[in-house]
Amino acid sequence: MKPLIVDTNILFSTLLGGNKLFRDIFTQKDEFDLFSCKYAIIELFKYKEKIQKYSMLSEDEILELLHYLLRKVHLYDESFISKDSIEMANRLCMDIDEKDIPFVALTIELDGMLWTGDKKLKKGLIKKGFNSFFEVQ
Repeated sequence: MKPLIVDTNILFSTLLGGNKLFRDIFTQKDEFDLFSCKYAIIELFKYKEKIQKYSMLSEDEILELLHYLLRKVHLYDESFISKDSIEMANRLCMDIDEKDIPFVALTIELDGMLWTGDKKLKKGLIKKGFNSFFEVQ
């Protein structure tokens, strides 16, 4: 199976508990080779209070769940992504959402599939010929 690149949107959704299927995928680590950018950690901590508010979990529970999720995901240092992959991702994302460049670049770099819940991003990338997406069944 191709590497599965998890964007921040999916991590948020999993922490908020909105989709049991997402959590099930994270627990089936052997079936999926999960990757994300280290940048995702910054985004998650930036919105930690919002996650806590909407998940109705305590701070300790959120941190425990986050710890569990991150043990299942290989965090990839964006500085190791090739210049070519970054440039291609930049061209693809520049007029959609620049914050998604690292995730698209990692998908290109690892020849993987992007797992995102961002409909605007997905629609924009498809228009540009990018079709490497993971679909939850």
